[in-house]
Amino acid sequence: MSKLGNLGARLHRGEIGYDFVGNRKIWYGISILITITAILGLTVRGLNMGIEFEGGAVFTTPKTSVSVASAETYAEDASGHQAVVQKLGTGGLRIQISGVDTDKSDAIKKVLSKDLKVDSEQIGADLVGPSWGEQIANKAWQGLAIFMILVVIYLAIAFEWRMALAALVALIHDITITVGIYALVGFEVTPGTVIGLLTILGYSLYDTVVVFDSLKEQTKDITKQTRWTYSDIANRSINSTLVRSINTTVVALLPVAGLLFIGGGVLGAGTLNDISLSLFVGLAAGAYSSIFIATPLVADLKEREPQMKALRKRVLAKRAQAAAEEELAESRSVDVLDTDEPEDAAPAVVGPRNQPASRTRGRGRPSGKRR
Repeated sequence: MSKLGNLGARLHRGEIGYDFVGNRKIWYGISILITITAILGLTVRGLNMGIEFEGGAVFTTPKTSVSVASAETYAEDASGHQAVVQKLGTGGLRIQISGVDTDKSDAIKKVLSKDLKVDSEQIGADLVGPSWGEQIANKAWQGLAIFMILVVIYLAIAFEWRMALAALVALIHDITITVGIYALVGFEVTPGTVIGLLTILGYSLYDTVVVFDSLKEQTKDITKQTRWTYSDIANRSINSTLVRSINTTVVALLPVAGLLFIGGGVLGAGTLNDISLSLFVGLAAGAYSSIFIATPLVADLKEREPQMKALRKRVLAKRAQAAAEEELAESRSVDVLDTDEPEDAAPAVVGPRNQPASRTRGRGRPSGKRR
């Protein structure tokens, strides 16, 4: 068995483990810091919304030797709006200009054909009205809200409301970080981005439910014992599923990393960036939140219950008594060792104890005759 397999087996049996719940304040602090950074990026820079949400025109050109930077300059001069240009695998360009209506698209197309030195008939143009883009944006938000509501209802029925609340906080945490990264990086937000967000929420929820299921199983009749607190069992649940969560996340991240760094970065397929970035960031954030946020938050909420408070008092009292008895036993064993004499030590004879021996030596040997 591999070293990772041995580690996973030992974690599952509870032989070793890391105190995730005990150090939860550290993870809460890290999450708050990352979330604040994401919100600041979203507030300062904002999202680069695609034409599917804002409306505009997309021009697709045949193969050309014009660079992306030059094409952006030509498009902005021709339209008067900011343009986003991507190099296609065919050697052509995809030029996206927001805020362009049907009347202006023909004029922009003619100017681009001259600047790019291609036939205007070979330039494809797709127009998206602003009203249609607004409808798409509203549908996306509605779908996200419905997803959240269904998740909370399901978890509240399958587990309990505290776990549902913790899972909701973890999902909001993942969405905030992913959207903030989009704002900081400046990638375009498209319908593919929304699909990626919904996908990573499913992955994050999967890891969280795995831990919750283990926690639910191990906390049956928890108040009938005095060995473990709820936080102790929650920590064991995280450790027992830790290797499984890591393996699942790594396997999911590898192909997504290929899309993002190789497909979008090396090969220049920029159309893959909108969905691959959301998947990559969301999967990493989801794995983090399911381990460091969701379960510790459930433990925090459960420890506030009167039954769990009473259980913690009993467990801590029993542990204190056991520690005191062990300390007393150790002190007694030390005292016994100090009072015992070594077996090879000669007894000290002083004073009157030496007199009987001297009188015996002074008499000499008794004769063999009896008088």
